[in-house]
Amino acid sequence: MLGRLEESFGKDAFYVHLRRDPDAVARSFDQRWGIRFGIISAYRNGILSGASGAEPYDICVDLVQTIDANITAFLADKPNKMDFALESAEGDWVTFWNAIGATGNLQASLAEWRVPHNAMAPKRSVVERAIRKAIRIPRELLHLSPTGV
Repeated sequence: MLGRLEESFGKDAFYVHLRRDPDAVARSFDQRWGIRFGIISAYRNGILSGASGAEPYDICVDLVQTIDANITAFLADKPNKMDFALESAEGDWVTFWNAIGATGNLQASLAEWRVPHNAMAPKRSVVERAIRKAIRIPRELLHLSPTGV
């Protein structure tokens, strides 16, 4: 992906390295091991060839560090770039806004940073998940019934 960006835009684009606390990102990946074709499983089984003996969280940390190192290396010779930390999004947004010469309603755009998007639901307990599954299975079986009930 970074190679294609280089081919298409080289040093002519304004690049933004979107950052988030690395530990928070690793913890987020660590919650996604159950996704069969997810990036963290693909990284462990493909790039790291299984990483036998490695702790799942350590694999997540390695992925985050690898991604960050690749982006940092890609941006090393780029004159038009900035880091943008999600933890300081409103302040970094103003910096970005000014850097690209944006026009429009800055205050309205800042307000968008206060709207939560794609927030993960809190983890349910094992008991709650089991109960929800026990309720869901009969419903699914009813939909599969040949009588149409």
